Amino acid sequence: MTAIPMYSKTPDDISIKARNVSFSIEELLSVDWADNDPFLTALFNAMSISFPSGEKNFIDSVRPFEKQIEDKKLLSEIKGFYKQEGIHSREHMKYNNLLCTQRGYDLGELESVYLKRIDEGKKNPKVTKKILLASTVAVEHFTASFGQCFLEGQFLRGLEGPLGNLWRWHSLEELEHKAVAFDVYSQVGGSFKMRKAVMRIVMITLLIDFLKVTLKMLRHDKQLWRWRTAKSMSKFFFSKRGFVRLLMPAYKDFFREDFHPWDEDSRELLMHWQEKLDPIMSAA
Repeated sequence: MTAIPMYSKTPDDISIKARNVSFSIEELLSVDWADNDPFLTALFNAMSISFPSGEKNFIDSVRPFEKQIEDKKLLSEIKGFYKQEGIHSREHMKYNNLLCTQRGYDLGELESVYLKRIDEGKKNPKVTKKILLASTVAVEHFTASFGQCFLEGQFLRGLEGPLGNLWRWHSLEELEHKAVAFDVYSQVGGSFKMRKAVMRIVMITLLIDFLKVTLKMLRHDKQLWRWRTAKSMSKFFFSKRGFVRLLMPAYKDFFREDFHPWDEDSRELLMHWQEKLDPIMSAA
């Protein structure tokens, strides 16, 4: 049995601070902004639709365990996590409203895919608060791993301007707080067995829901049954530098009993993008 550390393992030189940002994206969402590609645009927009309900759910899953945490450093990081996720939710609510207004999507219909999943989990008597926390741990690992690939230029390398800044800001903060929910889960006695089981379920349901919303958007835009869409989807997921191959190592790492999110030291990448983005975000 691997010993569970009863302290935060986030490096001391990582500051989990909320940046009160605002991005001028009003005129940018009406077109296929992601490499002029309908599928990639719809996929990233589908992820944005998930964030307001998802970020709130993450906070709600951590909060019941806060009083059990004695580590002052982790308690401070939890506060930073709440603030970062709160601003993520706010900015993506603005994004989603603009997107649906400009492209004619039904926001309620799209959001309902994610809200239904969250509601089912909370109403299921077999799903305990610790299982809900484990699901946050799993999704946070996915978002941090995806965010790292995004900051490394693996996805949408050429995306610049306010939308590029928004997605990089979000990715940067996901990396900064990538271990908070994990360390809370460890300190309140979350088991390795539960962590593994929940990750398997979460990754399947998360990808299914992302694709449901993506396909709804593509159907609305009359792009669903086009060869270009199928080709882009296949390339994104299954090419040599596609989603599956890029994220599979991080997914497999999660199933090590001694795994911790900071086994992947992201500080150099964070420092690079903090220097680039902080002046932009400070001026926003």
